[in-house]
Amino acid sequence: MPVYEQQPQFHAVPDRANWRYRPRRSFRHSKALRFGTLITLLALCGLVILALVREQTGTEGFLAGLGLAVLPVPLMIAAFRWIDRVEPEPWRNLAFAFAWGACAATLMAIIANGFATEWIATRVEPSSPTEAQTWGATVIAPVVEESAKGAALLLLFVFRRRDFDGIVDGVVIAGITATGFAFTENILYLGNAFGEDQALGSSGISVTAATFFIRIVMSPFAHPLFTALTGIGFGIAALATPRQRARRVLVPLAGLLTAIVLHAVWNGSATVGGLGFIAVYGMFMVPVFGLLIWLVVWSRGSELKTVRAQLPAYVAAGWLMPPEPQALASMRARSLARSVARRHHGKDAARAVAEYESFATTLAFLRQRAHRGTAGADFVAREQELLHHLWQRKEVAQPALAHAALVTSPPRVAPQWGHGPGPQGRSPYGPGMPQPYGQGPYGQGRYGQGPYGQGHGVPPQHGPGPYGGGQGPAAPTDHRPPYGR
Repeated sequence: MPVYEQQPQFHAVPDRANWRYRPRRSFRHSKALRFGTLITLLALCGLVILALVREQTGTEGFLAGLGLAVLPVPLMIAAFRWIDRVEPEPWRNLAFAFAWGACAATLMAIIANGFATEWIATRVEPSSPTEAQTWGATVIAPVVEESAKGAALLLLFVFRRRDFDGIVDGVVIAGITATGFAFTENILYLGNAFGEDQALGSSGISVTAATFFIRIVMSPFAHPLFTALTGIGFGIAALATPRQRARRVLVPLAGLLTAIVLHAVWNGSATVGGLGFIAVYGMFMVPVFGLLIWLVVWSRGSELKTVRAQLPAYVAAGWLMPPEPQALASMRARSLARSVARRHHGKDAARAVAEYESFATTLAFLRQRAHRGTAGADFVAREQELLHHLWQRKEVAQPALAHAALVTSPPRVAPQWGHGPGPQGRSPYGPGMPQPYGQGPYGQGRYGQGPYGQGHGVPPQHGPGPYGGGQGPAAPTDHRPPYGR
């Protein structure tokens, strides 16, 4: 950009060491000690779990259980990552959630369930040896396990509050935590089943095959489904205003209680077996799972609507180009923009576009929280920091997003932008809004020179920030996009 053109000023942006929003590949060195401590504690829990499981299953049983239990993990994680595409959770949060479920939550569950079952067997004096295990599975285990998994949600809700924006985040974090928990638990169950087969010999359907079918094929979503109810509670609490303190406490507790009840019903059906298990599976698990899918899809659509509704304020101030809210509110357009950048400029450009999309989405959610009164006192600094990150990546991202909006938009849309030049006097971007990036399928444009056609550069825009005078840096002066010839 020529030095004589106006540059935006980001007076409220903190030093780089204190950035609140960072590219996902970067590492915040100021938190290295806490991060290392957390990793060490989780690793110790993992070693203790490894020793306990190996002691119960034996080496061969452990290896067999590990090989079978790992099969659904990539599919489950990929499913939750797909759900979280609008504003992906930071990888650190997801890694912590999985490690907590696989190590810390499982260790707490094994210890607490063992003590509780032993206490029932010695104090309550059940009528048969298996009755203590039945009571432990249907009463103690749901409370202990759901509370242990819910602790990961509580920690991220308290210490990573800015990454917790709603129901989708709650479901994703809960699902990843429960996937880790189920992974370790499946190693134990499958390893024990393999040991039984080794001791009894193979006759008919093996215990290992039956356990694999029930736990891996029929119900890999069981633990994620239970904990997702707790995640929904935390997601609803994240949308509460500071005055709604009761909602922020009671709703997560209600979600946890619902998860415990459904988990108890599921464990009870497993102890009954036969038709009771099939009835609970068909009447409770499948409908609740379908309802959860509907809620997640609806919530993700609501997030995209938030992006579409909040970003036009930054278009009016000159920070974004008019097609960008439309492109950022479409998962197809986002993917196409990354593909365009990768095709013309390589992986680094595609990564820059992905970061631009993430920062713009976070900016939309921040503005929405400001409307609800939950953005916090440092709203201006956080807004300017996000605008700063967008400004650093605009040369690559804006042309790619505008091209994606052009390709994915219907041929005769955009009454909000009116009519402009193009074939038969039509433009997909509205009145006085020419073709965005040069000469293409809709006629002559003026926004740059690149693979979309010949243009004449982006017109500068000046004015106050989206929140009025003094509330943000001046609107930027734009310059030629990077897709030059």
